[in-house]
Amino acid sequence: MLESTFGTDQAVVGMVHLPALPGAPKFDGSFDELLERARRDARALDAGGVDGVMVENFGDAPFYPDDVPKHVVASMTRAATAVVDEVDVPVGVNVLRNDGEAAISAAAAAGADYVRVNVHTGARVTDQGVIEGRAHETVRLRDRLDADVAIMADHDVKHSAALADDEFTAESMADGVERGLADAVIVSGPGTGAAVDESDLRRAAERREAYGLDVPLFVGSGVTAESVGELLRYADGVIVGTALKEGGDVDAAVSTARVRELVDAATE
Repeated sequence: MLESTFGTDQAVVGMVHLPALPGAPKFDGSFDELLERARRDARALDAGGVDGVMVENFGDAPFYPDDVPKHVVASMTRAATAVVDEVDVPVGVNVLRNDGEAAISAAAAAGADYVRVNVHTGARVTDQGVIEGRAHETVRLRDRLDADVAIMADHDVKHSAALADDEFTAESMADGVERGLADAVIVSGPGTGAAVDESDLRRAAERREAYGLDVPLFVGSGVTAESVGELLRYADGVIVGTALKEGGDVDAAVSTARVRELVDAATE
């Protein structure tokens, strides 16, 4: 998936965090300004040297659990298309909180290359309630649409907890790949901008090898210029949002200088 999607064996993916979309409580009334911000952040990420960007409805809180309305799909498709037209790197889509079918639909229509699904298999307790994976629907929709879109699936996703007390297990990770047909696995910290527990990351890498899972492993939160080199000893890629913003403020614009600093650190 790394080579076929990103053209590299170690990928840095930068986030385009969209403000609240039309219909969300915090929408400011200007969709044109929202699209321009998305284009601007995407250009800054591209100029800084990332291997891909991902468009996410970050500002849409409180999030729909797993089935967003049609107007959200339409807005995400338009935003993803604007970003695809703006940059030369691969583009991904994440529809929060967990609408994999919407992400696949928007990505296919926009000509994007991959999606992120927070709960692809299994079930998690979240602030939206209990969310169950719908891999059976997401993967079948991708096939019906004949969409060349990779699925990056979280394992033990941030802002959630397991339903049971079982530890992070190789079996559940393997299920996401072997039974959920995920193309990549993402491991993250407990929340947005929170660092991943390196022991969890090492364990994920070890268990991927033990199960012979032929998929890349990404870190999905808390990556910084200071930590990226160490994280890439175990992971094959990183997804970065907060650390690439001006002043490290998740709500600020992307800083090309901060992007370059992190990309340089990743390639040292």
